[in-house]
Amino acid sequence: MANRSTPVEAPAADDRELVERVKEGDASAYDALVLRHLARATRIARRLLGNVEDAEDLVQEAFMRALARLGSFDTTRPFAPWFYKLLINTGLNARKARALRAAEPERGDAPSRGASPLELTERREIRERFAAALAALPPRQRLVVSMFEVDGLSSLEIAASLGISPETVRWHHHQARHALRAALAALRG
Repeated sequence: MANRSTPVEAPAADDRELVERVKEGDASAYDALVLRHLARATRIARRLLGNVEDAEDLVQEAFMRALARLGSFDTTRPFAPWFYKLLINTGLNARKARALRAAEPERGDAPSRGASPLELTERREIRERFAAALAALPPRQRLVVSMFEVDGLSSLEIAASLGISPETVRWHHHQARHALRAALAALRG
């Protein structure tokens, strides 16, 4: 149980003394000030940003800003509320900036997630050549290829549908694939 006779202002008075020493150029006093508030600042930053790495960056930035502004800090006021307000405002600004970056449209020079114009042209050419090669097949071979490759039917199912033997279906399928392979050979290179 805490001793009630200990003055509540003791840490603030210690902070005040440390701030005065920092203003006089004592780097170790600033180290002591940072160590005193580091754990609480880190907890606040984690709650604010939800990410450990971002929270650590925020705490470091807030302490650097505090050091830069300490020369104009009024030592008659307590350090902790001033510093935590600075920390929270810096964190809120970081969240706003992160939200804005996420909402910004991609820059024109950023790599696209979709296919490039060259890739789209190549794909269109492949589709056109495949369609032409397929159209050049005899009707029965074109039908067998479509039923087998597109519809996913087996040789037996195709044979039953067309009234031919399964061996004839396999022969037509083999001949059609051979013709398609030959017609599209130039695209492989």
